[in-house]
Amino acid sequence: MSGRRRLDWLGLTPEPERELPTAVAALRASSRSAPAGPPQDLAATERRRVEHLILRGSRHSWLRYLAEVTDLVTGVAAGSRAGDPAAALLAGEVVLDHHRMLIGLPGPGYGRTAQDRAALESAVRSLRTHTTRGAGR
Repeated sequence: MSGRRRLDWLGLTPEPERELPTAVAALRASSRSAPAGPPQDLAATERRRVEHLILRGSRHSWLRYLAEVTDLVTGVAAGSRAGDPAAALLAGEVVLDHHRMLIGLPGPGYGRTAQDRAALESAVRSLRTHTTRGAGR
């Protein structure tokens, strides 16, 4: 194997890069330890973080970031943290789709995300029920 960096983990759909920053910024903003600022500034900060991970990160750092997002989503779904259920649902669906597609890529990503996939499946079900009920009010 050459010393070149493996980039096959980047061979997924663009939804994480396009949709996660705004949703994750909304979830982080609901945290007491979140930095203060207008929502667009928080989203821009999150977008820069995702961009940095994609351009300079590794499979490991990318999956670690997605694990953080999973924790935010599952916390909102379980009611153990404040947050916008719609933002949590969007983030949960994007990360869950990402993790499911890892089965088609080389490397340990699919196996490594098994617990997160299970947690996200449950959280997404719960959040869909919650957002459906909330829309009907």
